[in-house]
Amino acid sequence: MKELNLKLKTSSKIPLPRQTVINVFLTNNFVKNELLNVLKPHDLSIEQFNVLRILRGQKGNPLNLQDIQERMVNKMSNTTRLIDKLILKDFVKRTECKLNRRKIELYITKTGLDKLQDIDDLVNDTEANVSSNLTTEELEHLNFLLNKLQT
Repeated sequence: MKELNLKLKTSSKIPLPRQTVINVFLTNNFVKNELLNVLKPHDLSIEQFNVLRILRGQKGNPLNLQDIQERMVNKMSNTTRLIDKLILKDFVKRTECKLNRRKIELYITKTGLDKLQDIDDLVNDTEANVSSNLTTEELEHLNFLLNKLQT
C-alpha cells in the first residue's frame, strides 16, 4: 500500500496507531470546519443542525431530551441550552406530554423544516466535496473501517 504523507510537522517517526488517531482527529477537524462554513451564515452550529435533522426524521412525532441526546453525533451535557436556542429561533417547539406532565416533548417547527430545506443542498454539496477524492468503493471501505474502530 502506498504511504501517504501525514500532515504533521515532526522529524521523528510516529507509531502507526498514533498516526491513525491523529489522522482521525485532523480529518474530523477538517470536515467540521467545512460544515461550519456552510452553517454559520444560517446561524446554526453543527450540534443544532444535528438536532434539527434528528427531529425532522421523526416525521412530526415528538422526542424527549434524552432520546435526542442518545441520537446525537456529539453527545454533550448542554443539550438543554442547545434546545433553548433552537426554541428562541422558532425551529423547535417544546410541549408538555398529555399523558405524563413531567415529560417534555420536542418537535421541529415549520420554520425549522424550512431552514433545513434551505441548507440541505449546501450541506449535501459540502459532504460530497469533502469526500470527492474517494471512490464509492473507498468510501464504503472507509466507513467499514471507521465502524470497526468503534467496536
